[in-house]
Amino acid sequence: MVGGVQAANAATVTAKAGDTVSGLAKQYGSTVDAIEKANNINSYTHLIFAGQSYNVPDSASQQAATTQQNTAAQQSTTAQATQQSTTTQAASQQTQNQQVAQVQQQATQAQAQQAAPAQQTQTQQTTSSVSGSDASAKAWIANKESGGSYSAQNGQYVGKYQLSSSYLGGDYSAANQERVANNYVTSRYGSWTGAQAFWQANGWY
Repeated sequence: MVGGVQAANAATVTAKAGDTVSGLAKQYGSTVDAIEKANNINSYTHLIFAGQSYNVPDSASQQAATTQQNTAAQQSTTAQATQQSTTTQAASQQTQNQQVAQVQQQATQAQAQQAAPAQQTQTQQTTSSVSGSDASAKAWIANKESGGSYSAQNGQYVGKYQLSSSYLGGDYSAANQERVANNYVTSRYGSWTGAQAFWQANGWY
């Protein structure tokens, strides 16, 4: 195929000096538009070059090209209608999926709300192992390390007290962070107050 026209239905012409697209069209019973499309000629300049071979579609090939274009247009219209139908069905299915997801999310939130008091109690029990100046020192360090966030992460350091992931043993729960932090500080500094003093002197603990 050349420009949508079969080469077998086109004459191959070698342009001579002084030839023009319109002249070739008139000479071979074709049209300017058909020749330009068949040879990718710029439709603004209409330039052709002497010594260059060009395909010149005859009237039969032009009719065939028109038929092909009409068929393609009909196929495109049918495809668009099918796509619109498919899109409508997909939109309906998406709406149903969103509704199901919303119900599931509401159920999950309800379960989380029920579980929250138990988690809060567990955390309070874990943090209650320190009090007074130690509690203040512990809160001070947590704020410096992570802003008090159990989910904070900086490279291998994880959680509220920025302990190494290996030290936490892969358990990043609030309860485990509190337990491991207390054990670490007690074994290394003796108390959270001691850990705070070291942090203030060195910028880490």
